Amino acid sequence: MTAPIDPAPDPLPSDADVPLADGAVLRVARPGDEPGILRLIHALAAYEREPDAVENTVEDLSASLFGADPRVFAHVVEREGEIVGIAVWFLTYSTWTGRHGIWLEDLFVDEHHRGRGYGKELMRALARVCVDHGYGRFEWTVLDWNEPSIAFYRAIGAVPMEEWTTQRLTGDALDRLARS
Repeated sequence: MTAPIDPAPDPLPSDADVPLADGAVLRVARPGDEPGILRLIHALAAYEREPDAVENTVEDLSASLFGADPRVFAHVVEREGEIVGIAVWFLTYSTWTGRHGIWLEDLFVDEHHRGRGYGKELMRALARVCVDHGYGRFEWTVLDWNEPSIAFYRAIGAVPMEEWTTQRLTGDALDRLARS
């Protein structure tokens, strides 16, 4: 018999701050963090060569992260009152394993704060959420040219899903299919 699976993520108690190097703290995002999270989403978009692609707003983030029925979650690294690292994620489900998992949408550490282990600590926090809740997978995508990130992911034990490619419907194609 398998252990019961807890589908409702409770990543850390809301008052649980995890001390990191240099006085930084890793914690679950809370209301008021939205501007800092959005700033890093914009920085990530610029790093990924898509500086004008972000449509998200502080209001959208607030509703998504802290609304009545959140479907997306975030961990942050805060240092000296500034959000310097983010992990934005949501739950997935595998029909093959019958278990939830975590999809990491964005992992980003401000370039001035890299090399301090913040990215690894964010990944470790999400791995703990998976293990603590009985989730079977922790997945994400990485751009094929992003060698520093690929090396980081290999170093923590991640393996590529070489036979799988991401498919996406947006805009007119999404509308056409919905109306067909």
